[in-house]
Amino acid sequence: MNDHLFFYLGLTFILMHEMDAIRCKEWRIFPGLSLLNDIWGYRIFMLAHIPLFFFLFRGLAQPDNGRLIFGLDVFFVIHVVLHALFLLHKKNEFKDWISWTIILGAGIFGLLDLVFAQV
Repeated sequence: MNDHLFFYLGLTFILMHEMDAIRCKEWRIFPGLSLLNDIWGYRIFMLAHIPLFFFLFRGLAQPDNGRLIFGLDVFFVIHVVLHALFLLHKKNEFKDWISWTIILGAGIFGLLDLVFAQV
């Protein structure tokens, strides 16, 4: 774990972001889910995270998880860009400093892990 300290910090921020995404109703800005009403968007968004988190944690528990960590680091950085692109979306509620600290934190630590981690 020490080899990827920045990754695990980025992972912490992205998991916090997923909690914040429920408060901000992120499904309203997701292509596809945005077509659903709030009840169904919430249900699908929440339930989709069960297999997502299961496979994430299962993959990280494998001894050969370097490619997964690399891919997630890249995703953490791209995720910031996606949120910047959707910043003006009329239903985007990620506007406060807490949301953006969490979003940027994941991206910054993902980038730091890409730069400094030995895979």
